[in-house]
Amino acid sequence: MPEIRPVTRANWRELIKLTVREDQKHFVASNLYSIAQAQFGFDDDNGSHWETYACGIYTDDDAPVGFLMYGYSFPSSNLQAFIFRLMVDEKCQGMGYGRFGMNWMLERFREDDRIKDVGISYEPDNEAGRKLYASLGFVETGEMLGEEVLAVLHLK
Repeated sequence: MPEIRPVTRANWRELIKLTVREDQKHFVASNLYSIAQAQFGFDDDNGSHWETYACGIYTDDDAPVGFLMYGYSFPSSNLQAFIFRLMVDEKCQGMGYGRFGMNWMLERFREDDRIKDVGISYEPDNEAGRKLYASLGFVETGEMLGEEVLAVLHLK
C-alpha cells in the first residue's frame, strides 16, 4: 500500500527529482520551490498566515512517486485548510497515487474538528485535476485565486 512521508533531510533530494509531463509544468510549482516555501508557510492576500506541510508519496516498494503540500490557517473565517500542491511523477500518473494523496490529506482534515472547509486551486485547463477534485466533493466557487480556479469541500 502506498505511504505518505514528511519531507526530511534524508528524502528531499529524491523528491525534487520527480517531474510532471512537459505539458503539465504550468499546473504546479516545482517540488524544490514547494519544499522551500513549506519551510516558511504562506501569507495570503487576506492577511492570513498558513502553516504548511510538505510530504512525499511513496510506493509500497519504497520508491518516491509524488509530492503534496497542505496547510492550516485556523483564524481564517472561510477556509481552515488548503491543499497547495499535489503532483505525481509523469511515469506514475494514472495509477491512483494522486487520489491516494488527496484521501490521505482529507482524512487528516476530517479528524480535526476545527476544519469546516477545505480549499484547493488549480489552472482552468487542468481537466484531470478538476475531475479528481470534483469526484472527492470539491465544488468550484466561481472565484479565482490569481489565475487559478478555487474549489471548496465543505466538511462540517
